[in-house]
Amino acid sequence: MIRSVNDLSVKLFADGADIKGMLEMYAISYISGFTTNPTLMKKAGIINYSEFAKEILTVINDKPISFEVFSDDFREMEKQAMEIASWGENVNVKIPITNTKGESSSELISKLSSKGVKLNVTAMFTIEQVKSVAADLSKGPGGYVSVFAGRIADAGIDPLPIMKNIVDFLLPYDNVELIWASPRELFNVVQANEIGCHIITATNDILKKLHLLGKELTEYSLETVKMFYDDAYSAGYRI
Repeated sequence: MIRSVNDLSVKLFADGADIKGMLEMYAISYISGFTTNPTLMKKAGIINYSEFAKEILTVINDKPISFEVFSDDFREMEKQAMEIASWGENVNVKIPITNTKGESSSELISKLSSKGVKLNVTAMFTIEQVKSVAADLSKGPGGYVSVFAGRIADAGIDPLPIMKNIVDFLLPYDNVELIWASPRELFNVVQANEIGCHIITATNDILKKLHLLGKELTEYSLETVKMFYDDAYSAGYRI
């Protein structure tokens, strides 16, 4: 049983684009890296992509951090990827597994990997997608394959067998790590740990629940009862 964060072998990455929140996670020793994406940046109100990235890299320069290209044209993606890679030694460039037309990014991934760019192949949902890029990814400096287990679950499909199969498939590729992306609850951290997943990336809201690992359930029940009581009392409810 996982009783505390110290019992975890899976690496914990913080997923977000709020600078204050990222720095809060950076101060925690067991946070091993960071991921971002354009959607999170838009939600955080980021206006200038490169300024945001370069600002956060003045502090987070010793742990892996991923920034994503956003072009839909592979030639432009390559230019963006080379620019992003130049921002720091700890930077991984996120490349979506396809463009919006469903065209595979495998050729671009192979090209960038051969140029020494550390990659994070993202928006992946199937083992077939992982198989299509793992060999080329491993020939360079390596990187990550981000499989969106949470979204797989949203489709009513158990992601656990898929993620376990990918863990097993990646065994020969010692420089390619699997990221369990889009977790929906803290228990996903436990699941990722149990199958030997290399990394799980989660929002601050989930990561802040890590102190609950191993909590005694009767005690937790009583705390919940007290919460309901206190909230009803403070709200002044009457029947």
